Amino acid sequence: MEAKSFKPEEYFVETEPYYEPVGEEIDVYEAAYKNQLPILLKGPTGCGKTRFMEYMSWRLKRPLITVSCHDDLTASDLVGRYLITGGETVWVDGPLARSVRAGSICYLDEIVEARKDTTVVIHPLCDDRRVLPMEKLGELLEAPPEFCMAISYNPGYQSVLKDLKQSTRQRFVALEFSYPDASIEQKIVEKETGVDANTAKQLVKFAHMTRNLKGSGLDEGASTRLLVHAAKLIETGINPITACKSCISQALTDDAEMLTAINELSSSVF
Repeated sequence: MEAKSFKPEEYFVETEPYYEPVGEEIDVYEAAYKNQLPILLKGPTGCGKTRFMEYMSWRLKRPLITVSCHDDLTASDLVGRYLITGGETVWVDGPLARSVRAGSICYLDEIVEARKDTTVVIHPLCDDRRVLPMEKLGELLEAPPEFCMAISYNPGYQSVLKDLKQSTRQRFVALEFSYPDASIEQKIVEKETGVDANTAKQLVKFAHMTRNLKGSGLDEGASTRLLVHAAKLIETGINPITACKSCISQALTDDAEMLTAINELSSSVF
């Protein structure tokens, strides 16, 4: 009943991901990693949290195992379970256990989407103990110095049902992310897509218009990710207004009146 083979080298980020620092987040992350402290990234969707994790994985030369959290995520999904394979019962590590064994970075994306009883399993890894109880194996897995626990969530979607418990939150060094300044965001759109500077500038201007509508009909404004999507279509030859409609407006809302308003904004910019 041996654990299924796992190859950490498959999870290394081989080439440097493009990332534009917006503050001291790199220095803070490296200091936290050096002191074996877990990391919490909080910020709106599409603002660069996952790209930042990929960049830090490359920079620290550690494997990155990412888990996209959801309502049905169980503790067994993270830690591991017994499976019947070829007539034999085999233990298969979950992504969290694999991360601990390999001394990698384990990144739980959108942690508040997971069930609260599931997130409790990371608590012993996120304090001075740095252990993962493997109850079904009767084993206490100790995290090596290289292991790093990282989680993320979007505070904009907080509610009574989807909030990060204080018992979890206060274990982490927190890094707050937001959309970059206009000049940096323009540079990102240009670099990621190859569009000209003027088009990138207009897209960023349009994004800021939509972000001003947050709380006035929109849950979120256009993310940097959506701008990159639109810019890629424009670079391929799609009309800017059409690209904005398909990649941004339709992604932000289904409300007919709000769609009309957002499309009028893009028409005024382009």
